[in-house]
Amino acid sequence: MNRYTVITLFPELLHAFRDTGIVGRCQSRGLVAIETINPRTYTSDRRATVDDSPYGGGPGMVMMAAPLRAAIAAARAATPSSLVIYMSPQGRRFQQRDVPRLAACPHLVMVAGRYEGIDERLLARDIDEEWSVGDFVLSGGEVPAMLMIDAIVRTLPDALGDERSAQEDSFSDGLLDHPHYTRPEVLDGVAVPPVLLSGHHADITAWRRQQRIGRTWDRRPDLLPAAGLSAADRLLLDAYRRARQESSED
Repeated sequence: MNRYTVITLFPELLHAFRDTGIVGRCQSRGLVAIETINPRTYTSDRRATVDDSPYGGGPGMVMMAAPLRAAIAAARAATPSSLVIYMSPQGRRFQQRDVPRLAACPHLVMVAGRYEGIDERLLARDIDEEWSVGDFVLSGGEVPAMLMIDAIVRTLPDALGDERSAQEDSFSDGLLDHPHYTRPEVLDGVAVPPVLLSGHHADITAWRRQQRIGRTWDRRPDLLPAAGLSAADRLLLDAYRRARQESSED
């Protein structure tokens, strides 16, 4: 079982996420366990203070080290080898290629910061890794923590109804996903590509591969150099580009 402990001042934000969809099904089946720890539990004053003004002045407040340190220690008590990560816009950018390593960790402790952040000394001594989900700032680390858990959990064995779903996702092999279609066969005058109705599995596989490569070339060409395209893949891309050019000239 994989465990995820989110240290947060707002545990209620995790409740619906924990009990819904793929993550909820995995938890009910005992594949994962998601829990929260509120640092306010480890304060000693009447107001349960977890933040204070920053030394040197400036706007906002900073989360204090002591309550967070106690919460981290409580989370690690059962699993001393837990990996403790901090959600921060200054961290390493989280990408699909990072998922397998994090999925192999039996216990992730995820610190969701608030306010202006956490005391730098705690970062240096108690946090193993710092992660970002993008070049933007949110009100807290709870949403990034949920995003990362969702991305990780769906790759675990038996998490999905069909494991090929995760294997064929965007970024699974460095490429974007191919287009998908379902009923009706014609929508707004646009028909499903005939190859998908042909029943010829080899042709469908080749079409989907071509679409993945072509869509990546269209939308995320920065991904192609690292995708390791074969000579056959490059022929598929050439044919895709010719078809696009001919279509634009009509």
